[in-house]
Amino acid sequence: MNEIVLMSDPRIAAIPVVDCGEALVDIRIGGSVTVDPRRGDHSGAFAHLREGVLTRLLKAQQFLPPGIRLLFIEGYRPPALQRKYFQRYADELRLANPDWPPTRVREAASRYVSPPEIAPHSAGAAVDLTLVTADGRELDMGTRVNANPEESDGACYTDADNVDSEARANRRMLIDALTAGGLVNYPTEWWHWSFGDRYWALATEADHAVYGPRELR
Repeated sequence: MNEIVLMSDPRIAAIPVVDCGEALVDIRIGGSVTVDPRRGDHSGAFAHLREGVLTRLLKAQQFLPPGIRLLFIEGYRPPALQRKYFQRYADELRLANPDWPPTRVREAASRYVSPPEIAPHSAGAAVDLTLVTADGRELDMGTRVNANPEESDGACYTDADNVDSEARANRRMLIDALTAGGLVNYPTEWWHWSFGDRYWALATEADHAVYGPRELR
């Protein structure tokens, strides 16, 4: 998939979901992944992933150089919270661009927040993460995690050319490890990776997604 396909693309919504019923697991149990509390919530929902995603995340971590670790930022996101995030960002874009038709607002919003009905985070299939050293120092990735296209002048795009060589090398380290682990990237967000969702199915030419949106019980 060489072109940048946005989450709002009809090809994503057209992919069927045959949910395998796999459980959402709390990745904090066992301490195998370093978890950052910045996106924490009172229920701990943010620290959950489908079992298969966690398995691949742990595999990816093994491909990192000694002294470098993945830093987990956010995984599962309840559907109601996803709707809130999407609407809030769409409203910001609509206010800044009053001449845009609804279709353009939706497309632009999907560069940064997935439309709720197909959101990988709400399926427990996506994870936002970065890299840290053994002593917890975050590596320079060119932008902060969750920087939107407006504030970063597009530097949040994974292959952006307006980041320096150090950030580019660090992104390559992240890309190589997570790709080897079996995850796929959303190319407008260097930190966003997923497995088993509709976007993964498009990227890997799978017949269907194996994880669909669900509520955390």
